Amino acid sequence: MTRQRVVMRGRVAILACAAFAAAVLSAGCTTTTVSRPQTADSEANTPPKVADAGKRARARMELASAYFAQGQPDTALDEVKLALEADPKSADAYNLSGLIYASLGDPVQADASFRRSLELNPQSGGTLHNYGWFQCQQGRYAEAQASFTRALAVPQYRDTPRTMLVQGVCYARSGNLVEAEQILNRAFEIEPGNPAVAVNLAEVLYRRGQYERARFYIKRVNSQPDQSTAQTLWLGVRIENRAGNRAQMADLANQLRNRFPQSREAAALDRGQFDE
Repeated sequence: MTRQRVVMRGRVAILACAAFAAAVLSAGCTTTTVSRPQTADSEANTPPKVADAGKRARARMELASAYFAQGQPDTALDEVKLALEADPKSADAYNLSGLIYASLGDPVQADASFRRSLELNPQSGGTLHNYGWFQCQQGRYAEAQASFTRALAVPQYRDTPRTMLVQGVCYARSGNLVEAEQILNRAFEIEPGNPAVAVNLAEVLYRRGQYERARFYIKRVNSQPDQSTAQTLWLGVRIENRAGNRAQMADLANQLRNRFPQSREAAALDRGQFDE
């Protein structure tokens, strides 16, 4: 089974998984999955009714994923339910329903959906990733770390850096900054060009008082206008403030005021609230 990333990918964005400070970023906390269509040979060996049911389920899942990506969770959930009517054993559908229920603020149904998905496919790294982040959001930190560890242990798992990123964010959210730094360092070694990893690592190092190291990572992001945001510039300002580098601090502060004058971060800068 391969996975088709449908939602929450691409450019750096502040997401719900900005877990422990306003500057914490992620390149994607969750993933939806749609199974690869059957080949002609496999369809030839599948009873017609079963094959038709599988096609209907996949079509509904594609619609559900699209609706969810467009911010229409209720409509997406309706499509998932139709997919499950066609294929009651679709692990992908239960995974997506878990994401949808979580977004709708229904943790009981979300948990049940993730569990059912993993009953059907215990080796789904994507579902383990999603379930781990859900558990982290619920404050179930030990369970979350166990889910992330299981995801990373799946043979040929393709999203190792992304799961390490979210695992690091979850460690930081629970106050385990040493573990957060370790896992984010590993993610950076694997994917040094990922700005989300760099920003999260900079935030952890800032919180640990390692300002020179934090500067190294945040500068990688703030030096790229298409990657820097009000949050990343503000983190840079706070790092330089703590490090006592007034010239660099002034430069970043000017960028923040000029590019994002109406932002919450610019307002905090004007108030001198560096430790908000």
